[in-house]
Formats: sequence, structure tokens, C-alpha cells
Amino acid sequence: MRLTRRQLVGLAGLATAMPAVRNAWAQTYPTRPVRLVVPFAAGGPTDLVARVVAQKLSDGWGQQIYVENAPGASGNTGTRAVARAAADGYTLLVTTSGFVVNPSLYANAQYDPIKDFVPITVPAASSNVLIVHPSIPAKDVQQLVALVKASPGKYSFASAGVGQTGHLAGELLNLSFGLDLAHVPFNGGGPIMNSMMGGHTLIACLGLPSAAPYIKDGRVRALVTTGARRATGFPDVPTANEAGVPQLETVFFQGILAPAGTPRDIVDHWYREVVRVVAAPDVKEKLTAFSYELAPNTPEEFAALIKTEMDKWAKVIRDAKIPKVE
Repeated sequence: MRLTRRQLVGLAGLATAMPAVRNAWAQTYPTRPVRLVVPFAAGGPTDLVARVVAQKLSDGWGQQIYVENAPGASGNTGTRAVARAAADGYTLLVTTSGFVVNPSLYANAQYDPIKDFVPITVPAASSNVLIVHPSIPAKDVQQLVALVKASPGKYSFASAGVGQTGHLAGELLNLSFGLDLAHVPFNGGGPIMNSMMGGHTLIACLGLPSAAPYIKDGRVRALVTTGARRATGFPDVPTANEAGVPQLETVFFQGILAPAGTPRDIVDHWYREVVRVVAAPDVKEKLTAFSYELAPNTPEEFAALIKTEMDKWAKVIRDAKIPKVE
């Protein structure tokens, strides 16, 4: 069909107007409250990052950005809820590295990290940390290994949930040294620290931000961090490589994702705004105090990280012969 001159002029005008439409959209979104789902209990590192970002965005946007904790099944419950939510920018997921592990570990995770979500960015990342209660005499990993070997069946270790990188790091510790530490999963880092303060949990491997305040005031002892470099604020705690357990090296990311099908304008808007928020001096001060590294990646970089981490941990699960969780 041949277009008339009037139709061609009209199409040209529409194309010219599109940037203005997008700019107008960016100035009006959001028009109602936005829900950030954290699939873990309140008080953990993911909850901390979500609340800091939500508060700053609420202040800047003039709309409520609120956090909803939806713990259960090591993050699967809340994650599935977001995967099924409307792809309109009003329900997003703030989650951690377990997001890429669970589909390989759970027989019924019911979500695909690549097909069901659109990555936005990783506002903050840290290492995991292996900690012990003061009643445990071990001062380093080797002493802990000797202690556990001397009392078979006596000790266990806690993590923030089945499939969290802290869990897998603990299982690798078992494999590396022939230990029999039983795994005790919790719904997030906050409950682990509460249990440790009560003397019920003696050994744990979890995200450093949850444990950082307790390490600093001496209520727990850090044996090793799992990052490539010593953690900011903890220069005396060796890395996994320095401690002779390089296989424990892991990254503990906090990522923001939207349901698949979310318009690219919304994804880009969130990415730009999170970069702005994380650069704010008060946010940097608050998050670095918990030993977070702040370097938000692009949606494309986050997508590549998800793929790399999925492949990495799937191999660990196979090699360690960790059974599927029903």
C-alpha cells in the first residue's frame, strides 16, 4: 500500500514526538507505590540494601517505594511471586546469589533466572564470612578443621538458606577436609545472628554484612572471608586464598530484577536511579559500613553475571553430589 504525503508527514511527526513521550513518562513514573520483594526475613543483608535504596528513591520520586519480606524455601517463595507479577514496574525483586543457585538445587524452584526475569543492576556486593561463636576455641580455619575432626557428629554450620552461597561454601569446606558439619538453614542472616547471640548456633557461613557489627564488637569471631581481597573494615581477617582454602572464594551479590516483559524504559529508569542513589554520600557511608563494595553494573553486565554464576554453582552442586531438595 502506497502512503500519501499527509500520512508520511504524520509518521514523521510521530517519530519526532517519541523522545518527548519517553521523557514525559520518565517524569511521571511511578504514579503509585512500588513494591520491592525481598525473599528473606527482615534484618539480613538483602533487606538492608533494599530498605536503603527504597528510602532514597521514595524521597526523590515522591512516591512510596516499600519493602515486603516474603521468606520461605530459601528465597524461592518470594522469587516465584515476583516472576508471576505484572511486568509494569510496580513489583520488583531484590535478591542475592542464591537466586542463581536454587534452580539447580531445588527440584521444584518454579522459576528460571534468565527466562522469567529482566536484570536491572547489582547495587552492592560483598563476600561471605566464616564465623564462630566465642565459645569455639578455633582462631583460624585449620584449628576449626582439627576441632571438628576431633569430635565427629558434634558440630553443624548455619547458612542463610539452602542454596545460598554460604551454604555451598560450607559444603565445600566439608568436602575439602573430610568434615561432617551438618547444614542448618535459616531464613536469612538476621535469624542466624539472633541464634548465635543466644548460644544456639556456633558456626556459620553467611554474607559479611549480616555479621559485620557482631564481628566488630567481638561477639563473634571471623575466621575467613571469601572475597578475592580482604574486606573493607576487616584488614585482619584473611581471604579464602590466604587461609589456604581458595575453593571457598565466592561473591555475595545483592541484585535488583524485574519480571520478564518489563519495558526497557522502566529497566533503564531504575538502573539510572539506582546508580544515582548508590553514589549519594550518605548511602555510600551506610553500606560501606557493612563492608559492601558499591559498583552498580549495567543490565547487560548483570545478565552475564547471572549466566556465569548459574553455570559455576551448577557444577559445584554436581561435583559435590548435593541432592536435589524436594
